[in-house]
Amino acid sequence: MSEITVRVLGVEDWQQYRAARLDALQESPSAFPVTYEEEAAADEASWRARMSRSYRFVAEREGRVVGVVSLGHDPLDPESADVFGLYVSPDARSTGVSWRLVQAAARQARADGCREVSYWVGTENARAIAFAANFGFRPAGERRPSRSRNAEYGEQEVAMILSLEADPGSVPNPNRERVTSREGPLR
Repeated sequence: MSEITVRVLGVEDWQQYRAARLDALQESPSAFPVTYEEEAAADEASWRARMSRSYRFVAEREGRVVGVVSLGHDPLDPESADVFGLYVSPDARSTGVSWRLVQAAARQARADGCREVSYWVGTENARAIAFAANFGFRPAGERRPSRSRNAEYGEQEVAMILSLEADPGSVPNPNRERVTSREGPLR
């Protein structure tokens, strides 16, 4: 299997992010709070503005985008960030793509001086909860109405928090250089 690379997109890469986002909305429409039609109708200025508000990471394999995630900073708490919009194409699931994307986002948050990253997950989305817990996120006890249109994920979302501060009891460590996926070490 070929190597997975992750990179952050700049404002000038808005078309690449738009294509990845629209692919995600077509493949998994109920996982997102917006529709394909709403996103497809947005103009270039809207996409560029979106790119400047948050970091957008893409995972690529053999030059093809296979996953995307966003990282936004909390304007009320500069030491906190949110991971959102995580999507991996069906053919790349269970290969470490999600892990690599969230790892890159966590590293960026830490470099920006954040002490924690939040990830809101549907209370019934067992796969997302398991992924977050395995990565090192812990339930924060905060809940809000679900933003997903997928009723199977639950009517509420729970905040999962990843501490970016030194915590020797936190396993796995998102700052560790070598992470293992089901396919072996990721470099």
